[in-house]
Amino acid sequence: MKQPSGFIHPDFPHHVCKLAKAIYGLKQAPRAWFHRFSTFLLSHGFICSKSDASMFIHRSSSGILILLLYVDDIILTGNHSSLLNRFISLFSRQFAMKDLGDLHYFLGVQAVCSSHGLHLSQQKYISDLLLKFHIHTCKPVRTPIAFHSSVSLMDGELLSDPSEYRNMVGALQYLTMTRPDIAYAVNVVSQFMHAPRTTHLHCVKRIFKNLQGTLKYGLFLRASSSISMVVAYSDVDWAGCPDSWRSTIGFAVFLGSNLISWRAKKQPTVSRSSTEAEYSAIAYTVDETS
Repeated sequence: MKQPSGFIHPDFPHHVCKLAKAIYGLKQAPRAWFHRFSTFLLSHGFICSKSDASMFIHRSSSGILILLLYVDDIILTGNHSSLLNRFISLFSRQFAMKDLGDLHYFLGVQAVCSSHGLHLSQQKYISDLLLKFHIHTCKPVRTPIAFHSSVSLMDGELLSDPSEYRNMVGALQYLTMTRPDIAYAVNVVSQFMHAPRTTHLHCVKRIFKNLQGTLKYGLFLRASSSISMVVAYSDVDWAGCPDSWRSTIGFAVFLGSNLISWRAKKQPTVSRSSTEAEYSAIAYTVDETS
């Protein structure tokens, strides 16, 4: 790191340059590691997924392998045990790795495997959040958001310290990975991050109260050897936002009986009719399935 061209200040401390170089090196280390690991995968027949840059797929006459990389945490799965063992041995010779066996816990997601399929949940993550935000003793509620609830930007008084609200909503956004039932409610409270108010905080706490009574909820992926059909559902809350009158769309995509994709999203423009909003929701859902 150097000072700007044409500006040399004699009092500029030398240790600041050293610190800046160290920080720059730390930021570049994950990128260098990913480049090295991905180059190794690509050279051994893996293909990077177009939908996720951290997922790599290997197809051959022996079977299929799917690898997911997050920094130095790796998930490797496939449909043939000998193929899995061969590639695990190959990775171990090239990198310093440890095989932890069957998947049980990954980035806050618990995985419980059975003969019927795989159950994914974030039970421990939710329990830790309830303790962190002191909501573990509250009475659970049945729904994450009140029926026909309409929350405005100006409802309630401004919070003196919005940091707790932002931390709570940020934690909830990570929970939508395995909890599609709270996706719409989290979408609503995420719209007030810039200026949260007391009413908005009550909505966030309601979501946590709902989570307290549904700790074991999650996604169940059923095992199936047959090729399944992709089925998608969409819906729209027409002009549901009291501030912008924009609609919120929601969709769920199933591969057979397994839910594989879902989202709640506010439309970028105002729909003049419920029919227009529905068509827009369908177009967005079809685009997700392509």
